Amino acid sequence: MLFDTDILIWVQRGSQKAAALIDKTSEKYISIQTYMELLQGAFNKQQHQFAKNFLTSYDFIILPLTENIGHRASVYIEEYTLSSSLRTGDAIIAATAVENNLTLASGNAKHFKNIQDLKLKIFHP
Repeated sequence: MLFDTDILIWVQRGSQKAAALIDKTSEKYISIQTYMELLQGAFNKQQHQFAKNFLTSYDFIILPLTENIGHRASVYIEEYTLSSSLRTGDAIIAATAVENNLTLASGNAKHFKNIQDLKLKIFHP
């Protein structure tokens, strides 16, 4: 399963429900986009290190941005930005899930629900 950034933030804020979702998943993935969003949200080097340790402790595998993911994300932007307010980061995360044949777990149904070829698991905090 590929986890959206919001689920990781829920865990870092102490959500047992989000932590349980991650714990019960055997293969845990995030997009490089999610990794960058987590680091971008840090205010100092200690928070950077905390984010890195967090990902390591849960055994997340970070999936890279590939040419196919980039192409698919650009198609998603063309198709869904006007109707669903899809942003670049979310398009990259969705494309990463689809290109790797993974289900995306996210609490942001609004951003992802219209993407036809995306397998989506909605998280309710």
